[in-house]
Formats: sequence, C-alpha cells, structure tokens
Amino acid sequence: MAYTAVENNPPPWYRQFWPWALIALPGAAVIASIATLIIAMQNPDGLVVDDYYKQGLAINQTLARDRHARFLDLQASGRIGADGRVQLVLSGKQPVAADRLRLRLLHPTRANQDQLLWLVAGEAPDRYRGRLETPQAGHWHLLLEPEQGSWRLIGRLEWPGEGRIELAPAQGTGE
Repeated sequence: MAYTAVENNPPPWYRQFWPWALIALPGAAVIASIATLIIAMQNPDGLVVDDYYKQGLAINQTLARDRHARFLDLQASGRIGADGRVQLVLSGKQPVAADRLRLRLLHPTRANQDQLLWLVAGEAPDRYRGRLETPQAGHWHLLLEPEQGSWRLIGRLEWPGEGRIELAPAQGTGE
C-alpha cells in the first residue's frame, strides 16, 4: 500500500481573518488619536482667566456690585429679535440714570465668541436698545452693567429660541 502525503498549504497570512482583526484594533486607536489631535489643534481651549490671582482679589468688588443691584431692586427684561435687534426695559425702586448700558453675551466655553453690545437710552429713560450680531446656537450668559460698573445684572439666553431676556442681580453672594 502506497502512502500519499496530503498537502496542507494554508493561504498566505494576508488572506486570513485573524491577522487583520489583530491589526485593526491598534489601527483604529491610531486613527482615533490622530482625529482627536486634529480636533484639539483646530479648537483650542480658551484660558478661563489669565490673571486668576487678580480676579480672586477683585471678587469683593463683584459682590458689592451684586449687593448694590439688589439694594436698588433692579431687574431688566426684553428680547433679542431674529435680526439681532435688542430691546430692554430696566426697572427698579428708583429710576437709573444711565445713557448707555453694556450688555455682554458670554459663551460658556469659547471666549472668542463673546460679544459686547452698548445699549443706548430710547424714547423713555428706562428703555434701551441696540443691535448685535446674531449669536451662534447654544446657551449664553448675559451680563448687564452701566458704564461706570456700579451694579450688574445677570441672566441666561438660549439661542435660537424665543429671544426673551430676563436679568436680575446674582443671588447668594453674601450680605
């Protein structure tokens, strides 16, 4: 009886499943790392505050501005139109004599998108108006203060949305 050898030639490695499966895992990690690096380079994190020590020392001035706004019982309401037109009514215990008010739209994470708008007194002493670039979609912090900065009101805005603005003194800042 003659014995014949059965040839068992496996296919080359590049035609098998397991080498590619093992290569795919680290390959996906490398591709994800490169994508993360590109995103990080194109959208750098903004530094929250350059001089945090000075900002820490100035916190008492900020608290005094909030207390002063509460003492005057100041509030503001209004709206931002789709065209960027801002109308605001300022109310309090007594009329506030201010020709201009500074309204800041502050993006929570991207300082380069912050906007500053000067509102000028309108037809009545408690009404102010101005125009700004329509903000990008998202949540915005609002900060309203007079030119000399003696008080401040804060609020939030979700854009796009109704465009309603409600501003009040900060609460919980100590008495």
